[in-house]
Amino acid sequence: MQALFNSLPPEDYKNGVLALGGDGRYFNREAAQIIIKIAAGNGVGKILVGREGIMSTPAVSAVIRKRKASANGGFIMSASHNPGGPEYDWGIKFNYSSGQPAPESITDKIYGNTLSISEIKTAEIPDVDLSRLGVTKYGNFSVEVIDPVSDYLELMESVFDFQLIRSLLSRSDFRFVFDAMHAVTGAYAKPIFVDKLEASLDSISNGVPLEDFGHGHPDPNLTYAKDLVNTMYSENGPDFGAASDGDGDRNMILGKKFFVTPSDSVAIIAANAQEAIPYFRSGTKGLARSMPTSGALDRVAEKLSLNFFEVPTGWKFFGNLMDAGKLSICGEESFGTGSDHIREKDGIWAVLAWLSIIAYRNKDKKPGEKLASVSDVVKEHWATYGRNFFSRYDYEECESEGANKMIEYLRDLVSKSKEGEKYGNYVLKFADDFSYTDPVDGSVASKQGVRFVFMDGSRIIFRLSGTGSAGATIRIYIEQFEPDVSKHDMDAQVALKPLIDLALSVSKLKDFTGREKPTVIT
Repeated sequence: MQALFNSLPPEDYKNGVLALGGDGRYFNREAAQIIIKIAAGNGVGKILVGREGIMSTPAVSAVIRKRKASANGGFIMSASHNPGGPEYDWGIKFNYSSGQPAPESITDKIYGNTLSISEIKTAEIPDVDLSRLGVTKYGNFSVEVIDPVSDYLELMESVFDFQLIRSLLSRSDFRFVFDAMHAVTGAYAKPIFVDKLEASLDSISNGVPLEDFGHGHPDPNLTYAKDLVNTMYSENGPDFGAASDGDGDRNMILGKKFFVTPSDSVAIIAANAQEAIPYFRSGTKGLARSMPTSGALDRVAEKLSLNFFEVPTGWKFFGNLMDAGKLSICGEESFGTGSDHIREKDGIWAVLAWLSIIAYRNKDKKPGEKLASVSDVVKEHWATYGRNFFSRYDYEECESEGANKMIEYLRDLVSKSKEGEKYGNYVLKFADDFSYTDPVDGSVASKQGVRFVFMDGSRIIFRLSGTGSAGATIRIYIEQFEPDVSKHDMDAQVALKPLIDLALSVSKLKDFTGREKPTVIT
């Protein structure tokens, strides 16, 4: 924390207002008190903290943006979608005055200052009662405990047609479930889905935030949200299911016995946004995706004649485009979807976007008429745009040495590659280590993922992920476009098997890591 203050220009925080919230994980309560004292010691004027230290990542961004005249930024206590508890991860990040994640120019300074810090400035003030709303003053410094939901809910009501969504959730022939995974969106689920949108109370599962996420892994995917998946694939399962992660910025969307990939999800939201979501009624400025995300969104941008951007993994790259007025809707294959209403990905926003699309498709359906389902919407989209078969293999907690050697081997391989080389039945178009030049500020991000792109548009991508604290996570992304409607119902793992086998062979993953199987398949 002190290294962060040492890295910021004094005018960005002296006598200013900063927000503070977190996902409810272990140590957040203690950390909130420490952060408040250090903020006071460094001359901050006021801290806006969520009740009990709770506030989702999207809500922190919303609070900063709503109170932009006074709020200079904010702190988020979270280790994202990683497990919580005494033996697991804890983290903190800083969001700047537009509600966006701090740029690398700041995070690099913070790291540098951690190596040379000589003092910690802290104020000798009592702990603040975080359970009670209101303002506590200590001389020129004050702490305001705020409702973590109200500003965010107000924003959601301005983006979506709540009456339209309510008309869907109150139908007797439509069943909805939301799994908060005992994480931060448990604090938001009842006020939004039940109190405002009239979903039944029993539609919310794992709705109480817990310090260890109920001994779970709050990552909304097919592996870690298994209870929800089992519910959605059961006989007579619900019509619509969704989950969000530890800090509320990721989402998973499911229909009855049907999984929507994050890559398809952002493309379908973009294709339907103008008609189904009031915020986009006047049109969208542009679309963007992270490089590993499938090309489904590219096809929507082309058909709708919209600006399109391919950026490295990391939401900060979208924020620059949004602030420049170039981008409205964006997403990452890692279950992150969002828009320019804030400067973070937003799990509940994505759920409300999908509910809006389903509600719009069914707004004229009378009781007893067959409703358009999640799978109907997805398959109609594929019929129009084609299907991008996509899968991601995660190998978690690999030995760092072996993982790094594998990536270096692949970098050497692509540096020598030539167009036209054959890889099994695939002909290479190009191979590289993705680099991105920001069209707004000209900054360059290099070594963002090793890509093999083939003549038919198929892609294999290799990346190391750094969000956990134990070992390295290797991610392999596999994609193949299929325009033939008769093949759209194939299982993705079947359709992609030749590419998956090729990826494992080319990378020599087993030789470098000793791993036989992935931890997670998406």
